[in-house]
Amino acid sequence: MIRELKTLIAVAREGTFSAAGEKIGLTQAAVSAQMQRLEAELGFALFDRTGRSAQLNAAGRQTLAQAEELVRLYGNLGAGAAEDASAARVIAIGAIASAQRSVLPDVLARFHKQHEGCRTRVVPGVSMSLFDQVDAGELDMALIIRPPFSMHGDLRWTTLAREPFRLLVPRRLKGDDWSEILASHPFVRYDRVSFGGRQVDRFLRASHLDVRDVCEVDELEAIVGLVAKGLGVALAPETAPHRRWPAGVRAIDLGQHTFHREVGLVHRNSRSLGAAARALSALVAAAYPAPAFTR
Repeated sequence: MIRELKTLIAVAREGTFSAAGEKIGLTQAAVSAQMQRLEAELGFALFDRTGRSAQLNAAGRQTLAQAEELVRLYGNLGAGAAEDASAARVIAIGAIASAQRSVLPDVLARFHKQHEGCRTRVVPGVSMSLFDQVDAGELDMALIIRPPFSMHGDLRWTTLAREPFRLLVPRRLKGDDWSEILASHPFVRYDRVSFGGRQVDRFLRASHLDVRDVCEVDELEAIVGLVAKGLGVALAPETAPHRRWPAGVRAIDLGQHTFHREVGLVHRNSRSLGAAARALSALVAAAYPAPAFTR
């Protein structure tokens, strides 16, 4: 029910289901469904509904005050617990595939040398799923792509890397005019459900480019592999800290049109993390060079 209470607070702050959805990364229909679920759980209506508008009624305003207090208490669960107790529990960290392959092995090896009594659990997944698990308290932190929406006050975001997108083409393909290549060759698309895939989609629409999709994939290594095998061309990020393209792939710089995806760490406020979890987050941050914010 915590998720529904947070959504209720967002609706009250933003004024409408639609605006609340944009703020927290849900569709208007999803917000409406959560509010209906909450009303069913509580057994009374929270809103006076007229046409497409919905206003908090008296019971809704009273529930809102209680919801804000419950969410505050939920965010502070575990704060002030004994440091040795926090060190003994399992620290759960979510990570997208590129982070698992690059920085995470070294980070975890270093962490366990420094904290021999600790245990960690790495949870794989896409950014949206991992973000939701941190928000729900199921993960302590997650290495993900920055969400395209604002985060509520309980969550903290640290940008660790800005990864530039490149046009990947089979090495045998001639030419460097990225717009011409995109318009004239089959396109291996970064899955539009993912945060990075949404960036690719926005770039193509802003550039007024019609591409000929041949395959849509979420896994970056699979995208690179398909380009190497000559299936098509793709827009993919040059992953941090260093990306080495396979021999069969050539990367074309987009020049002034280059766009980036931000990789970072999301977690609850520091009071909700034990000493060991804070140490792990610090090691993750130290594994990345300082991100450059010049475009």
